[in-house]
Amino acid sequence: MIKVHSPDFNVDQIANSGQCFRISQISSTTWKVIAMNQSLRIHQEGNYDYVFECSREEYKKIWFDYFDMQRDYGAIKEHVRSTNDAYLIAAINYGYGIRILKQDLWETIVTFIISQQNNISRIKNIITKLCEPYGDRFPTPDLLEKYTEDDLLSLGLGYRAKYLKNISRAVLDGDLNLNELKNTNYSNVINCLKQFDGIGNKVANCIALFGLHKIEAFPVDVWIKRIIDDQYCGNFDLERFSKYAGVIQQYMFFYQRSIAKRPHFRRKSA
Repeated sequence: MIKVHSPDFNVDQIANSGQCFRISQISSTTWKVIAMNQSLRIHQEGNYDYVFECSREEYKKIWFDYFDMQRDYGAIKEHVRSTNDAYLIAAINYGYGIRILKQDLWETIVTFIISQQNNISRIKNIITKLCEPYGDRFPTPDLLEKYTEDDLLSLGLGYRAKYLKNISRAVLDGDLNLNELKNTNYSNVINCLKQFDGIGNKVANCIALFGLHKIEAFPVDVWIKRIIDDQYCGNFDLERFSKYAGVIQQYMFFYQRSIAKRPHFRRKSA
């Protein structure tokens, strides 16, 4: 068992921030995390106190890096506060415990191809079905390529089924080299990924941010576009946060989706 105390870590917020789809809440204070072909239970004991059900060696080898525990998120939030941007300050105060996970690249590519024009609960359901034959393991490109398009359609993938078939074949044929991608700079990563069907600018940025930990990536989906239009009259100065734009994006995304669920919420006019 490993005890973690941090005012910049909240597993529930991370699980609901839209960056991962295999963290599930199994009780009011317990979550199950499936990542890197491993399974972990995390228990919350206080506002900032968590217990990881793993050895110290496993924590150091896998989970310390996976949860980006070496990064000082408190310093990032202090910089945001220094800008006096009221919306962003509200967002970081609300989503104080969000961190950018260091996820498996292949799993991130697949899950964010699935994510387009989809809601989070449906994405999670599809991924659960996709992984069912392999337990906690995510299907590798060769395993995924063995699915027929009809198999994938039966899981509810719709038009995304052909994208998964194509990207699996691209990896197996060497047209997409995952190891090379890991050593490529941000702009080239985006250009490379966008060559493949089913990967546009938003999905490419999600893969760069969540699968390659390029924290300068700033995915723009309907939620982020709405924030920029409603709160910043269409002109958000991203340069202020260019070194960690992806962290800011997560605070914004989580906050906006959360407040939109509140009764009597009304959008601000542009």
